[in-house]
Amino acid sequence: MALSDRACKAAAAGEKIKKLSDGGGLQLWIMPNGSKLWRLAYRMDGKQKLFAIGPYPAVSLAQARSARDDAKQSIRDGIDPISARRQAAIPTPTAPTFGAVAAELIEKHRREGRKASTLERKEWLLRVANGALKDRELASITAGEILEVCRKEEAKGHFETASRLRSLIGEVFRYAIASQIVETDPTQALRGALTAPKEKHFAAATTWKDFAGVIRAVDGYEGQPGTRVALLLMAYLFPRPGEIRAARWSEFDLDRATWTIPAERMKMGREHKRHLARPALDLLEELLEISSGAGLVFPGLRSPTRPMSENTLNAALRRLGFTKAEMTSHGFRSTASSLINEDGQ
Repeated sequence: MALSDRACKAAAAGEKIKKLSDGGGLQLWIMPNGSKLWRLAYRMDGKQKLFAIGPYPAVSLAQARSARDDAKQSIRDGIDPISARRQAAIPTPTAPTFGAVAAELIEKHRREGRKASTLERKEWLLRVANGALKDRELASITAGEILEVCRKEEAKGHFETASRLRSLIGEVFRYAIASQIVETDPTQALRGALTAPKEKHFAAATTWKDFAGVIRAVDGYEGQPGTRVALLLMAYLFPRPGEIRAARWSEFDLDRATWTIPAERMKMGREHKRHLARPALDLLEELLEISSGAGLVFPGLRSPTRPMSENTLNAALRRLGFTKAEMTSHGFRSTASSLINEDGQ
């Protein structure tokens, strides 16, 4: 039975190679890593042979059929398509471009359920790379050309972006290696060629005395009750600011003293449970008395459907007298790291 483009797209990987037949010897191989490869099975001189046409969707169903027909005509003429390709008598059909393989990689990540924020970041970086590389045949791209793309970001002072760009381009090449499109990853030659981004350190209290001062100040905060509770919970639980700001009442089980943060809000994409000590429970119960107990725990002032902003937390710290160099909302995690390490835990 002939294949359709919908069937090609929907074909899912398994533990072993799957082979879907389109007729005339044309097959779509679904590899265990998720890549899809066109192959033509044929006999010549009494031997069973296999001709590699290219990856799907970089090589479409229509293009694969055209390549099959051309190869079978060569066979009828007594010409082995594999030998002909090696001798460059006929060109390799549809050489995959950087843009096509990169798009295939992003689609693979989407099928794997990667976080929306991760996909957006990768797609943004690929738009930067595609400016120079999108229509280039992947196998023809050199390390020097990739370095030139990255150095344009480096010249703007965007060292972190340049580093991430090199890493993502390398990811495209490694995916292409696994898909048998190319044999090498030119980004490996660029290790150490770019300016290393400076490690970011968030201002934080790093001694028990300073931390106690922060707790006392926040506990006496006279602004919005939700802001005070959010800052104190950050001091007690050390979550990322985004985790606490977007927290929903449905995530908390006060009877069992647990907070379950769903996978989509965690940096590593895995659900995480936190134990709630008595001080944290008291704060949540205090806030519950003046809250609906549904939706966001810390809604913004302008809309109950949007979480409070990180600026709200930092502004509260400024009003309490802490400068940007002394304490930030991100700094609570740095405080935890410093004090726990100091105690040898």
